Amino acid sequence: MNRALIVIDVQESFRARPLWETISNPKIADQVDRLVRLARRAGDLVVWVLHSEPGSGGVFDPALGHVRLMAELRPEEGEPLLHKTSHNAFTTTNLQQYLTEHGVRELTVCGIRTEQCVETTARVAGDFGYQVTFVIDATATNPIPHPDAPAGQSVAELLADPRTLSAEEVVRRTEYALAGRFATIATVGQLEAAAEARA
Repeated sequence: MNRALIVIDVQESFRARPLWETISNPKIADQVDRLVRLARRAGDLVVWVLHSEPGSGGVFDPALGHVRLMAELRPEEGEPLLHKTSHNAFTTTNLQQYLTEHGVRELTVCGIRTEQCVETTARVAGDFGYQVTFVIDATATNPIPHPDAPAGQSVAELLADPRTLSAEEVVRRTEYALAGRFATIATVGQLEAAAEARA
């Protein structure tokens, strides 16, 4: 077993934010579940990661109860659940140690947000020498406000601002930034087809 699926921040915290209505992939839990089932069938490790901001008073504060996997997702016994406080899944967890102990050299990554925690994890993993597959349609993100946009914009104001970067543009830019440098870009369907071909 030298492969692992890393599921990053597919957690109820995001559904608790007004911005969820703008999410690029509202069915992300279904896509992730397909990847999890694929990994388990192949005998790959599945590692779950949640983002946590203790004491912040926001949706990522564990005290509020949102820092938990989306209800559709069910870890199995023996699958680790790590809590991170940085953007990438390595810096504030023992993920690298866990992967090293299990001889993992290939990672498949998915989760929320495409360009933030998932992309950052892929970049760090690539620098660590892992072979990374970034499953683009098993990620999700939101539109990003312009740097000069006022703080505290409402969702309506965000969407009305012509300077806002759409979620679709964010996803496309992530593909361009990662492909051939830090990761191989794939879809859930492509990975399922590849698994069927090997069977």
